[in-house]
Amino acid sequence: MTALRRIQKELSDISNKPLDGLTVEPADDNVFLWKCTIQASADSPYNGGRFHFDLNLPDNFPFKAPTVTFTTKIYHPGINDEGHICVPVLRDQWRPSVTLSSVLAIIQEKVNNPSPDDPFEPDIAALMKNDYHRFLATAKEWTKKYANA
Repeated sequence: MTALRRIQKELSDISNKPLDGLTVEPADDNVFLWKCTIQASADSPYNGGRFHFDLNLPDNFPFKAPTVTFTTKIYHPGINDEGHICVPVLRDQWRPSVTLSSVLAIIQEKVNNPSPDDPFEPDIAALMKNDYHRFLATAKEWTKKYANA
């Protein structure tokens, strides 16, 4: 019951104060599963892309972090082939006081500003460090192929 109340409040907060470039919809009357979309920013390697991901809230939320799975393929050092994203707030830095709005903002920031540090995909991170232009070309190619609006 606590989880449901908290989730409904968080959803209401996000509806009242949406994040620019991000949409959130509960999936088919299931407030524990959110269908989210990030519209990549113009200065991002993924400019023009729309990236979809699921935010799955556990029954014991907010005591356990949600899981995030990207359903749109993305060539990103912090997002693996299975669509999992590497952000500390979803792992060891999770606290019950963390808001879903802040989690979504962190995910959006991570997507728009990839970093080769603390990678989920070491090969992509290495390419980003050693041959940024090739990384950028591949990121744009994947965005065009998988994430066209």
